[in-house]
Amino acid sequence: MVAESNVDPDRIGALSFASRKPPELMHHRLVQCTVCDALYASPAPDASALARGYEHAAFDSAEESRYAAVTYARQIKRLLPRLPPSGGALDIGTGDGAFLCELLKLGFDDIVGVEPSSAPVAAAAPEVRDLIVRGAFDAEDFEQERFRLVTAFQTLEHVPDPLGLCRDASRLLTPGGALLVVCHDRRAVVNRLMGRRSPIRDIQHLQLFSRRSLRELLERAGLGPAELSKVTNRYPLRYWLRLAPLPARARVTDVADRLRLGPVPVSLRVGNVAALAFRSGSATGGLP
Repeated sequence: MVAESNVDPDRIGALSFASRKPPELMHHRLVQCTVCDALYASPAPDASALARGYEHAAFDSAEESRYAAVTYARQIKRLLPRLPPSGGALDIGTGDGAFLCELLKLGFDDIVGVEPSSAPVAAAAPEVRDLIVRGAFDAEDFEQERFRLVTAFQTLEHVPDPLGLCRDASRLLTPGGALLVVCHDRRAVVNRLMGRRSPIRDIQHLQLFSRRSLRELLERAGLGPAELSKVTNRYPLRYWLRLAPLPARARVTDVADRLRLGPVPVSLRVGNVAALAFRSGSATGGLP
């Protein structure tokens, strides 16, 4: 056991299951797997309560969503020469679909996003709103070998069965297609230094990965070998201040905005890791 639960039901609010929220520093009881090095919630929270939390979560991070989409699109642009020439793209946990807009710019067609929360879908740009399936990801909703790219950004920590999700993604990929995920690296220096005050210790996170556990996850899903790389995130200064463990965080953020520093984009490495893995095999040969 790593940490006992400190979840306070009275503190759970509209933003508790929202993306890019101010840190609440609440988490479930966390246990470390001695085999793969992941942390996981034990006991796991009730699945129906989680579903309700995500369904009714508020959304107040449209600006940050656009910045994140541009960051991820840069990775996809570099990846394009390695992908099959045809096939769609699926983004699991798409939020308001900002990344779908970037995929359109990159020339993808047959684009689909999946998002469990109603509020971000309602806030999606008109050109992508109808491309978003509202609800939990279910591979049965899609034809096998339909997509040349499946993405899941800051999503694997949230789902009850991350291995099942990756296996499903493998089935949906065309031969030679790629799964790209981005996760928090629990063993990154910044997260180790912050310890229990790290924002990744969160009520939404059912598991937290290290580079080792993330690589093993993708390879156990029949994908791989996984290629891991550090992610440089770019957000307005006000967002970074929102996450910082400062005693007067709101006041500091307000001062930054009054000095017109809040909107200034700042690039930082804050312990996120990207993992890329390809599906092998032939178009008629099934999974490896």
